[in-house]
Formats: sequence, C-alpha cells, structure tokens
Amino acid sequence: MPASSRPNRFHGRVPREAPCAVPGCTQAGEFRAPIPSTRSPDGPPQYRWLCLDHVREFNASYNYFEGMSADQIMAAQSPTSGWETETRAFRPAGSVDLPPRWADFKDPMDALSARFRERMDQARREESNPRLNREEHRALKLLALPADADRSALRRRYAELLRKYHPDRNGGDRRFETRLGEVVAAYQLLRKSAAFA
Repeated sequence: MPASSRPNRFHGRVPREAPCAVPGCTQAGEFRAPIPSTRSPDGPPQYRWLCLDHVREFNASYNYFEGMSADQIMAAQSPTSGWETETRAFRPAGSVDLPPRWADFKDPMDALSARFRERMDQARREESNPRLNREEHRALKLLALPADADRSALRRRYAELLRKYHPDRNGGDRRFETRLGEVVAAYQLLRKSAAFA
C-alpha cells in the first residue's frame, strides 16, 4: 500500500516539511497549536507548528482558563455559555415560519414561549384583516404597522424607516443595511397589495 493512501493515525496532522517551532527541534512541525499570549476576543489566536512530541507536551500543559478571572471562568462554564452568540441564519424556502432568533433571549425557555406567542399574534392579525395574506401580515409586522393601516400610513412609516436605516440619511452608519433591505422588500410587497390600492 502506498504511503500517501494510508489513513492518518493522528487527527490534525498536516504533513509539512517545515521544522517544529520549538527552538532546537529538528522534527517536522505537523500539528497546529495556538500561541497562548495571542488570545484575542475578536478572533482566533495565532498558531505555531509543532512536532508530535511537542504538541503532546503542549496539550498536557494547556489551560484554557489561564488569565481569566473567577467570574469569567464561571461564565465560560455556564450551561448556557455561548447562547448569546449569533449563528448564521438558515432561511427555509417558501413561506415556512422562521424560528426565533436565539441570540435575542437569555433563557432557552423564553425563546420557545416567544415562538408560541408569535404564532398566536400572527393568528390574531390574520383574523383582524383577512384581506391580507400571511406574507403581507409579516411585512406589516416588520414595518410595525397595525392591520388596519392605509396607504398614507404605509408611506409615512416607510419614509421614517428609510431615514432611520439608510446610511445616506443616518450619518453613514452601515450597521442596518440588512434591516434596510427587509424594510424595502416589505414596502414593495405591501404597496402592490390589493389591500393598499
């Protein structure tokens, strides 16, 4: 069996010619290890390449909590640690209900009850104005308009939100571009609706 087709015994090994980063070691540095002094809250730490013996030594002495205060250690060990972290959104196709944004909640049970309340609110809105379909009701909610809003209220609200979210109108703040796109799409949907004719 050729050497290149043999399974790799050690997870994480990257065959390289460069030597180990430990001074005086002549073995190939095939394992990545973080440089502890470069820990950053904004991204991953910098890495160095070590040989198998030195990476084992590094792993045996590595302390994730080094440099943290007692409160930071408690927070990192909490069962809900990382709950507030926003993950990439996966939007289902079609008009399937979107799940709650988990990062908006401190407690998972609050997120589940919010989902139930959202469905009940949706049903009430649909009953209050049966001329609108589900997508149009969602667009009204996004624009924070009541179900009985008329065309002039729609235009006023759209103008308000444009001033709030558009970078040309809010001093160049580009943090709300995604929200601006949602507002424009909601307005375009509603202005073509028979209910706002």
